[in-house]
Parts: sequence; C-alpha cells; structure tokens
Amino acid sequence: MTVFKRIGVDAYGIGAMVPKTINVNILLEKQSCKIANIIKQEMLSLGGDAAVARGSVACSVPATDVLIMGTIKQISSLATKIEKQPFGLNLISKHIRETLDNIVLKEFVLKTSRREIVLGRDTKIMGILNVTPDSFSDGGSFYSPEKAIEHGLQMAEEGADIIDVGGESTRPGSRSVPVNIELKRVIPVIKGLIKKIKIPVSIDTKKARVAGQAMDAGAEIINDISALNGDKDMAETVRKKRAALVLMHMKGQPGNMQKGNLEYDNLMGEIADYLKKSAQKAIKAGVKKEAIVVDPGIGFGKTMQDNYKILKNLSELKSLGMPIMIGTSRKSFIGKITGEEPRERIEGTAATVTAAIMSGCHIIRVHDVAAMKKVAAVTDAIMNAEGVLK
Repeated sequence: MTVFKRIGVDAYGIGAMVPKTINVNILLEKQSCKIANIIKQEMLSLGGDAAVARGSVACSVPATDVLIMGTIKQISSLATKIEKQPFGLNLISKHIRETLDNIVLKEFVLKTSRREIVLGRDTKIMGILNVTPDSFSDGGSFYSPEKAIEHGLQMAEEGADIIDVGGESTRPGSRSVPVNIELKRVIPVIKGLIKKIKIPVSIDTKKARVAGQAMDAGAEIINDISALNGDKDMAETVRKKRAALVLMHMKGQPGNMQKGNLEYDNLMGEIADYLKKSAQKAIKAGVKKEAIVVDPGIGFGKTMQDNYKILKNLSELKSLGMPIMIGTSRKSFIGKITGEEPRERIEGTAATVTAAIMSGCHIIRVHDVAAMKKVAAVTDAIMNAEGVLK
C-alpha cells in the first residue's frame, strides 16, 4: 500500500485497488464440462481466464480440471456471478470465497490452554527435544531427563519460542513404543521444563493417553504426526484439554512410509485435502479452528523431489486458512544434496528454512535453535521490507 499512499490515493480507493494487484490461481478438480464452460466464459468476461481440457467445449471428455486465473478482484466477481446459478455452482462460489479469504490472511492468533500466540509478525522457533535413544539426528544425546531438561533450557536461552518434547522416534523405519515407556520418557522432562521456562511446551505424540498426561504435566500443544488418524481418542483429548494442535500429513506409518507407494497425482492438492479433512475432524470434535496448525510432513512418505516441491509450493497451503509449521531440520533430503551427515546439515537446513518462511511458514521446527533464530530473523526482515506495491 506504500505506493498508493505516496501517490495520494484515498483510503477507499486503496481498499478497492489492492485486490486488483494480487494475481491468484485456483484449481477445481474433476468438474463437469458444463460447469467448466460456464466458469471459463464468466472469467473471460471479467478479463481473466480459466484453463480447461481441450475436449471440454464439445463435452467430448467426461470431466476436466479447471484452473481459474485472475486477480482477487476478478475471481471474487466470478464467485458473485455464479453463486445463484444451477449445477452446484453455488457450492463452488462458496469454496472460492473461502479460498480468497484464507489466502490474504497475514496474522493468526494460536490459542493454547494457557495463552494466545500471535503468528505472522515474526517466525516462531520450535526447538526439537528428542527424549529417545534412536532419533535419526541426536538419538541418545538427551535420553536422560536431566540432560533433556538441560538442553531444553539451553534452547529457550537461544531464543526458542516453543519446546517440542518427543518420546518416540518417527524416523523412517522406526517402530512404535509402548505408552508406558513413552510416558516415562517425556513426563519428567515436561514437568522439569515447566518449572523453569515461561515459553510453551509441546508434546510430539500420536497417542491420546500420552498427550493427555503431557497436558496435565504442563504442555500446551499436541503435535500429532498422524493428524488424528493414529488414535481414535486424540480429537476428544485435544478438546478436553483445550490444547493447540499441530496436524501433519503423512503417507503410511514411520515404519513403512518410505517403502510403500510414494506417488502422488497432485502432491500439494493431496496434502491440502488430507490436512483439511483432519482439521474438519478436529473441529467436529469441538476443537476450535484457532487452535490448529498444519504441517505438510517433509520426509514423511515423500521422495526427495517431493520434499523440495513442497518447499517451493508451500504457499498453496495458505488456502486452508490456518498457520503453517514445517520441519526440515537436518533431514536426509538435504544430505542427499550436500553429502553431509545430519549434524553437518546446518547450511542446508538454513536454506530450507529461508524458503519455507518466504513461502508463508509461521513456525519452523529445528534442532539448531541459535543458528536458525538468526536465519529466521533475517528472512523476516526481507519479507517485512516495503516493496513497490506494499
């Protein structure tokens, strides 16, 4: 808006013109030719366009994806023009409006059981605290409660905004551990940290019983890699404990996620659809949307190329209207490029963190807090610098 103010445009004019400066693409999958042709003609009349299959005009194909292309102003006008038309176009109009509303959101207020966390002004740092003997990166380093608490305090001093405590490794090929063992690992650590730090603690688990007891011990966020699909009681636990919830996309289970079918017809579309369904499941159970964060699950049932595609196209998840978290720290897809072992992947991690933030990420989950805090701060400064049309 800076250039509009410099020109001297009044407030009403700025509000009317800003939507004309932002170009958006919205993909509607598997639409009938009838709907596709209506949308294309309406968009052409508004000065935009819509890409459809070659045979859709003559209806020689049973269905077609529709890529709507235009400014926010043009696509908003499309939603108005079709909202009272037949063939289910009213539902498409509603979907378009929701998508437009979501992609322009810049700030979120994440509500936990104890506080409200503003997301969007600066990138939040989630420090990884693995209380396991077999984590891919630091397995065994902080296995004892005393060492784990000490490391958690160190990350807090280095600038972590959240400490994420996990008692079960989710590296490729790992096996689930019994509930009692996971509880024995994480509860003393959470209790020890809560006494000494003021920042929120997150519990990284897919088990409802572990999540519930962790919340009772002082945690505020449940980071569920199964996105509520690992334990039928998890959604109710989140609601009952008033926890904030991180939903992550994963194809398969940690034990087999890198061995099964890793093919996607539409990588970002499938991830977004999975996360949307999990969020709807949480909301249906009574969890507030304001308490939900989504994570595309880098490395969880994806190829190396998929992981880089996610980083490049992360902004597509803005359509969900929820804050985005990402965890790339020290992962193997970085090592496959740099040729380094996990602890040596700090520069590669920094590149992925920068890319994620510039694509709309709100929380980065990392091992090297001090270094990534600086990376995030500089990237935030770039993103918050005034551009020509800001």
